[in-house]
Amino acid sequence: MLSSEELERYARHIVLHEVGGPGQTALKEAAVLVIGAGGLGAPALMYLAAAGIGTLGVVDDDVVSLSNLQRQIIHDTFDVGKPKVDSSAERIGRLNPHVKFAAHATRLNADNAMELIGGYDLVLDGSDNFETRYLVSDACFLAARPLITAALGMFDGSLTTIRAHEKNADGQFNPTYRCLFPEPPPPGTVPTCAEAGVMGAFAGILGSMMAMEAIREIVGFGEGLVGRLLMVDARAMRFETLRYQRDPLNPLNGDVLTITDLSGHK
Repeated sequence: MLSSEELERYARHIVLHEVGGPGQTALKEAAVLVIGAGGLGAPALMYLAAAGIGTLGVVDDDVVSLSNLQRQIIHDTFDVGKPKVDSSAERIGRLNPHVKFAAHATRLNADNAMELIGGYDLVLDGSDNFETRYLVSDACFLAARPLITAALGMFDGSLTTIRAHEKNADGQFNPTYRCLFPEPPPPGTVPTCAEAGVMGAFAGILGSMMAMEAIREIVGFGEGLVGRLLMVDARAMRFETLRYQRDPLNPLNGDVLTITDLSGHK
């Protein structure tokens, strides 16, 4: 049930035919885990909190630095040196006291991924390295949890939704992250954010789109991004969508399964 205060807070959602009272209640009952309170995770967390997600968790073992503030808008100048999960908790508490916040001040790894991810209904991956992205995607498949994953470059980004543990209307399994990117690039071939730079406002755009896709997945309206990779070019403000399918050679739900646990991850 939504309280009178929540009805007023979410009034602009509730009047939307696609959301209404039932949709807003679904948001309140949902538990969402965000991997990383950085450039993508920061705006995603704020919009999910504002939207009324009942339980928000964040996994991050980093502290706020001055160079984060150009794009990680959930933190501010007074948070420098503070654990990101703590500054995130304070900001979300001020934004929406109806949200339950769970701070996981740790680095996601093969030992804790299944337990952390298994405690939530939906996962958003805003990590900045391929090692974590593959770990999260494999763990979400094994835990049977949907995943919204995004990647951010200097002026380009991508976004997709993974429901590889489920079958489509044709009775075939949906594609995995490994169907889209079978192998990570060789170490050192993709520059880090610190090396290449990133446009702060663009991180806000893509992080907000992650939140929008999460809301759409929870409420259940429109056409989601399962089997579709949204690519954004911020230089030209061009949006394109690439369709991709299950690869029968993928090691998770392919014809020959070779990944059945996380033992292959460090």
